[in-house]
Amino acid sequence: MPLIELLRSELGPESVLTGDAVSARLAGAWGRPEPLRARALLRPADTHALSTALRLCHAARQPVVIVGGGSGLVEGHRTGPDDIALSLERLDRIESIDLAGRTLTAQAGVVLERIQRAAEEAGLLFPLDLGARGSATIGGNVATNAGGNRVLRYGMTRQLVLGLEVVLADGTVVSSLNRLLKNNAGYDLKQLFIGSEGTLGVVTRVVLRLLPQPRSHLTAVAACDDFPALAGLLGHMDAALGGTLGAFEVLWGDYLRFLLEPGSPHRAPLPTSHAYYVLLDMLGGDPAGDPERFESALAGALEAGLVADAVLAKSRAEQAAWWSLRDDVFRLQQLRPLFMFDVGVPISEVEGYVANVQGRLQREFPGSTCHVFGHLGDGNLHLGVSAGPEDGSARHAVEEAVYRPLAAFGGSVSAEHGIGLEKRDWLAVSRNEGEIALMRLLKQSLDPRGILNPGRVLAA
Repeated sequence: MPLIELLRSELGPESVLTGDAVSARLAGAWGRPEPLRARALLRPADTHALSTALRLCHAARQPVVIVGGGSGLVEGHRTGPDDIALSLERLDRIESIDLAGRTLTAQAGVVLERIQRAAEEAGLLFPLDLGARGSATIGGNVATNAGGNRVLRYGMTRQLVLGLEVVLADGTVVSSLNRLLKNNAGYDLKQLFIGSEGTLGVVTRVVLRLLPQPRSHLTAVAACDDFPALAGLLGHMDAALGGTLGAFEVLWGDYLRFLLEPGSPHRAPLPTSHAYYVLLDMLGGDPAGDPERFESALAGALEAGLVADAVLAKSRAEQAAWWSLRDDVFRLQQLRPLFMFDVGVPISEVEGYVANVQGRLQREFPGSTCHVFGHLGDGNLHLGVSAGPEDGSARHAVEEAVYRPLAAFGGSVSAEHGIGLEKRDWLAVSRNEGEIALMRLLKQSLDPRGILNPGRVLAA
C-alpha cells in the first residue's frame, strides 16, 4: 500500500491532509508567507498516532519536516513537494498544574501565551516571553531553546524545562516526564532534544517549571549617549536592583527613529536625539518599596553620568505601549530587501562588533541600512539589514559581513533562533570541528536514516 494511503488508514482521514488542504495553508509568519508545499500534512491526535506515523515514514525513508507556529526566522519550517509536513496542532492540551511542585505539564502544540495565562490564573509565572507569544508553540520553543525578553532574569527555555516526552525517528517513544527540580539519576536525556530543532526527535509533551508571580512590575526608558555608559548602566541597575532586573532591551537610536517615522502608531518616550535607548523592567517582590528602589537606582545612574535622560512608566498602558514599540519588528518589512540576523556577542565586544559590521556593509553597499536592537542584557543582538538589489541576491555577501567577524569577537551566529537551513553553512564560525563531529554522531545515532528535519543544523 502506498505510504500516504497507509498513513491515512492507520491515523484516520482527519489526520492526513493532501492536495488543496495542504497548499491552502501558509508556511512562515515572517516576510512573505508562502503556500505550504508537501506530499501530505500529518496532524496526529496523540503521541501514539505520532509514533505510528514516524515508524511508517522511517520504514519508507520518507523525510518529515515539523511545522510549528511559523514564527522561526531560520527557515526551519520550509518544506518541499517530496516532504511530509508534521503539525502538532491537535496536541494542544494543558494536562495539569501542580501547585505544590510548581510545574505545568502540556502537550507540544499549546501556544506559549496560553501557558502564560494558565500559570497566571494559578497564581504562578511561566517567565518565557517573546514577541511571537500568540503563535509560537511550546514544542517549538523547546526545540529551538527559545530566549526572548527575560533571559537576563530567568534564563533560556532550557532552564525552564524539567521533563520531556519525545518520539524518535523510528517511532520509539521516550517518556521522561520528570517533575523533580533535582534529579541526577543518570544522563539528563531531555538536554539532547532541547535546542536540537527537531532533528533528533519530536517533542510531544513538556513538564515546565513555574515560579512565583512578581508582586511589582516597574518599567522605565533611559537614553545613553555612548556605549560605555550603556554597558555601565546594565551593571549599575543589575547591582542596585539586587537581581530583580527583568529586562534590559536596547534600541540603537537610528532604529528608534525608524520606528517613529510618519505613519507610525508609536510615540517617542524620550527626545530622539540620543545614541541608545534602553527599556528596563524591574520584577520585584515588594510593592510598597520597589518603586522607590527603582527610582533611586535610576537617579544614581543619572548622577554617575550613565544616563542622559530617563522616564518612568506611570501606568500599565504606558508599559504596554513601550513594549509594543520594542516588539514592532514587523515594521522592518517595509525595507526591501530585508535580511534579519540574530547573533550573540559578549557585551564588552558589542560596540566593536557593530562598528565592524556597519563599516563592512557601507564599504560594499554604500547607503545600506543596518538597524540594531536586542536583548543586550544577555548579549543577544538583532540586526535588520537592507543592502543590495531588491531581489535579495546580495544575501551571501551580507551574511559574510555579519557572520564572518563573529569568530574574532567570540560571538555566535545564533543567540536564540537556531540554525535551521538558513545558517547551516555558517555553523563552523561558532562551532569547532570536534563539536560538529559530535553533533553528526548524535544525529546518526538517533536518526540513522536522516528523515527528521533533514538538512537542518547539519548539512546532509
